[in-house]
Amino acid sequence: MEQALSSPPGVAAVLARTDWSEPWLLGLAVFHLLCLLLTCASARRPRLQAGHFLCMVGLVYCAEYINELAAMNWRLFSKYQYFDSRGMFISLVFSAPLLVNTIIIVVTWVYRTLNVMTELKTLQQRVKAKKLKMN
Repeated sequence: MEQALSSPPGVAAVLARTDWSEPWLLGLAVFHLLCLLLTCASARRPRLQAGHFLCMVGLVYCAEYINELAAMNWRLFSKYQYFDSRGMFISLVFSAPLLVNTIIIVVTWVYRTLNVMTELKTLQQRVKAKKLKMN
């Protein structure tokens, strides 16, 4: 009987096999926490939030290159080789949290846009009602 091709490990398997006590992973967790705090803190500052958004999207775009670099140099900072050719690990621990932050920002932008559109429509209706009263 032919042996089945091995499928890529699932999310749970990758996360279970990760040694979360490694200093670089703790540093990465702190980085993601700081990104989340900046996402929340920049809610009232659109330019800062846009810059933060672009930086995070740029980092996600570069994840493949970061994965290749980390795969070549993993012995310098890690006990284990986490960086596979499929990029599952870096996608889960690096890109996914950044994408969650970007989704939060996009939802915030959509919410603000809807509020502005609602206010604009309300003002238009008030102006129209005033014009009708004057006539």
